[in-house]
Amino acid sequence: MPVEIWQISWFTILVASLATLIMMPFGIAVAWLLARWTFTGKTALETFISLPLVLPPVATGLILLRLLARRGPVGRLLDNAGIEFLFTWKAVVLAMAVLGFPLLVRTARAGFEQVNQRYELVAQTLGASRLRVFFTVSLPLASRAVVAGILLAFSRSLGEFGATVMVAGSIPGGTRTLASGIYNYVEIGQDTNANSLLIISIILAFGAVWLSNHIARSANH
Repeated sequence: MPVEIWQISWFTILVASLATLIMMPFGIAVAWLLARWTFTGKTALETFISLPLVLPPVATGLILLRLLARRGPVGRLLDNAGIEFLFTWKAVVLAMAVLGFPLLVRTARAGFEQVNQRYELVAQTLGASRLRVFFTVSLPLASRAVVAGILLAFSRSLGEFGATVMVAGSIPGGTRTLASGIYNYVEIGQDTNANSLLIISIILAFGAVWLSNHIARSANH
């Protein structure tokens, strides 16, 4: 198997892992917030978080491109700070994180909602702060669902294509991922390389989703 195939595979795993690590603290916090709190604008926040699930990935990518372009609100700040972002590995990570975030939030939220609030109330009456209750009661009891959500977000990141191509392109040795690599190889007629990436993609995705489903199923027993 060509070295380029392994490079693309390891790069995809690396950036997907990094995107998942970035998602984790924010996704878990938002999931707990939505599961345990009622506030004005909650429905709007839920809808906003779920948008990447229903929008075409290229549309999400275009939104990110507009924000991160040099004349965009975020891109202008990055440019002034001398940070190059678009069409780099950092843009790949961002696109993957944005597309995987809703899956993490929805799955983890379901886990927090299944936690009996009596345990949390007992801990609070014993003098534990909300933060301590979260880390010692809520999170451990919802851990299986949280891990399942993390794995789903990771698997979604592995297969991301549309948004990634919009903000990072498919630069050989720079931003090319499994998904964009398959597309590029098919486009230029290198079916052997495309098939190799396809097989690797299926193995990785199957493993992550199977493990997520297994953990989620065991959490319900």
